[in-house]
Amino acid sequence: MINQIFRRLISKWISLIKIRNIPFKNQHKLFFSSPLPIVGAFITGLCLSLLFAACSSTPTVNAPNPSARSVSNSASNAKVVRFGYQKSTILLRTKGVLEKRLAPEGITVQWTEFQAGPQLLEAMNVGSIDIGPVGESPPIFAQAAGASLTYVVGTAASPAGSAILVPQNSQIQKVTDLKGKKVAFQKGSSAHLLLVQALEKAGLKYTDIEPKYLAPADARAAFVKGSVDAWVIWDPFYAAAQEATKARVLIDGTGINKQGGYYLMTRKFVTENPQIVKAILEEIQNLEEWSKTHREEVAKTLAPVLGIDLETMRKATNRRTFGLVPVDDNLINLQQGVADTYYKLKLIPKEVKVKDAVLTKEEYAAFSPKT
Repeated sequence: MINQIFRRLISKWISLIKIRNIPFKNQHKLFFSSPLPIVGAFITGLCLSLLFAACSSTPTVNAPNPSARSVSNSASNAKVVRFGYQKSTILLRTKGVLEKRLAPEGITVQWTEFQAGPQLLEAMNVGSIDIGPVGESPPIFAQAAGASLTYVVGTAASPAGSAILVPQNSQIQKVTDLKGKKVAFQKGSSAHLLLVQALEKAGLKYTDIEPKYLAPADARAAFVKGSVDAWVIWDPFYAAAQEATKARVLIDGTGINKQGGYYLMTRKFVTENPQIVKAILEEIQNLEEWSKTHREEVAKTLAPVLGIDLETMRKATNRRTFGLVPVDDNLINLQQGVADTYYKLKLIPKEVKVKDAVLTKEEYAAFSPKT
C-alpha cells in the first residue's frame, strides 16, 4: 500500500516537472500561471499519504452512481478532462454540454485555447491536454515528429470553409499567378494541404512559391501590411478577413478538399477511460446534429464570443458542414494519402503510417457514437 502511494507520488512529481518545462512558442499559457512549490508539495503529500495509509487498513471505495448515464465504471477513470480547442471549434465550450454531462460523475473539464492544430497536438504530445480537434494535416506532422497520438473520430469536410486570399487590388487572378509569390499559412495545418493541392491542380510545384510559415494572427498582420502576397486560412479567420480587409478569394477548397479533421486523444486516456470517451463523443455528436438545423442560433451564440459581427459569423457558419465521421478504412486511406503527399514533398522527415495511430475496430466500437 505504502509502496503504491510512493510510486504514484513520484510519478505525479515527475509529470509536474515535465509540464513546467514545456517550451511553447507564442502560445497561450496552460493552466499553470504561477510558480508551484513542487518539492515542498511532494514531501508534504508523501508524509500525509503515509500517515493516512498507516492509520487505515481498508481502502476507501466510492459508492457507484446509479445513474443510467453513468461513466464511472472503472477505477482508472479520470476526474478531469483536459480539452484543447481552437476558435473554429469554440461552440463546444460555449454551450457547456460536456460539463453538464460529466459533472454528475464528479468529472470536470479544463479548456485551453490554441491558434491552430499543430500547437494543440504539441501540447497533447507532452501530456498537457487529453483531447482536441484538428484538421487532417497536424496529426501527420505530429506523427512524423514522434508523437504518440490516437485518432478517435473524424469530422465532416467543409471545403468551402477555407480559402486562399489575396488583397482586393492584387494582380493575382489565378493560382498560377502565385508562382514566385510569398504565401502565408500555418505550417502543418489544413491550410497547408489546401495550398499543396491547389498548386498541384494548377500545375505548379510547391517550390514555385515562397512559403511563409505563420500562425493565423501573425499571418493576418503580414497580409494586412502587404508583407505577403497571399494567405491560406480557414473559418472563422477566413470570414473575418473577408469582412475586415475586403480580401478577395482566389480559390476555396470546393472540389479540392475531400476530408475533414479529427478529434484526437492520447492513447493512455482512450484506453483507460472508454466510458468517458463515449460520453464525450455522444455529446459532441448531439451538438453537431443540433447545429445542422440551428445555424442561426449557432451564429448568434458565437458572434459575441469571437468578437465577430453577426453577418460575418453567419457566413462562416453557413459554409460549415456539421457531423462526425467514423474512423474506418476509407478515412484511414484518405489520411494515408495526405501523409504520402507530405513525405513526397519532403515536408516531413520520414514516412508516416497512419494505422500506427489507429485503434482496433473492437476498441472503436466500445465508445464510438452512431454516425
